[in-house]
Amino acid sequence: MWKDKFPKDNIYFETNNGILYCANVFDILPKFPNESIDCVVTSPPYWSLRYYGVKEQIGLELTFQEYLEKLWKIFDEIYRILKPTGTLWVNLGDTYSGSGKGAGYNGKSKESWRFKKKPKIKEKLPAKCLCLIPARFAIGMIDRGWILRNEIIWYKPNAMPESVKDRFTVDFEKIFLFVKKRRYYFKQILEPYASKPKTEKRKHKYRDAGLISYREVLNFYTKGGRNKRAVWVINNKPCKEAHFAVFPPEIPEICIMAGCPENGIVLDIFMGSGTTAVIAENLKRRWIGIEINQEYCEIAQNRILKDCYNA
Repeated sequence: MWKDKFPKDNIYFETNNGILYCANVFDILPKFPNESIDCVVTSPPYWSLRYYGVKEQIGLELTFQEYLEKLWKIFDEIYRILKPTGTLWVNLGDTYSGSGKGAGYNGKSKESWRFKKKPKIKEKLPAKCLCLIPARFAIGMIDRGWILRNEIIWYKPNAMPESVKDRFTVDFEKIFLFVKKRRYYFKQILEPYASKPKTEKRKHKYRDAGLISYREVLNFYTKGGRNKRAVWVINNKPCKEAHFAVFPPEIPEICIMAGCPENGIVLDIFMGSGTTAVIAENLKRRWIGIEINQEYCEIAQNRILKDCYNA
């Protein structure tokens, strides 16, 4: 059975297609066998933005460099367990320095639980400066041998308003697609064209249709669309349970459909409320989730049973 090669300890919940571990990712990942995962879809806790009730969680570090070092260490382990044909999808948000949102270089954060005293910050940024954490993360991943294939913009039409008057409201996040090798599993996803050709008799005059190449014209007539673009327009979705930040289901759905073969294994190392597992179950993929917070493990279990098994 496919589960036999994975660790047996710290299992919180199982289905025929999946395993949920309630554990620290640093403790459980080293027990995974080499090249055993087809696809990783995950979103780490963002640096210095929210406390999820577990002191050992990622995101409570005093500097973003310490935060990034922890992430790189985790994804070094992901590199080991991902198949040569595998794909890695990482959603990561940014933070402003000293702005009252996140770690304050020139004062305390709004979330004063983080510090008993003002930390000794090694890297210094001006107050209110964007930290560029996603960009720094991606560059560090490339330095460690990953191939960055896409930088995807997740645009949120219903983004939460921000109480700022001296900059524009941020209504997007980054999603990175990393791979290990030049050749990897990827299933093309098509989307409708913005404008259709005026008539089938003028296929060869593809510029009239606003199409880029003759290959796209062929795709339009034979497959019904063009290659999916790297700006994904997806609304935030509310969650009735207690989890703060929930993956909209469209994100793992696109990633899994494009980056994981049928009967492949999808891994989410920050499972949260279980959205990746629910989508994997619905798409008939096997899945493994890791979540350090037991409350969220319970939420994930209930969602999987309700959405996939009508329990």
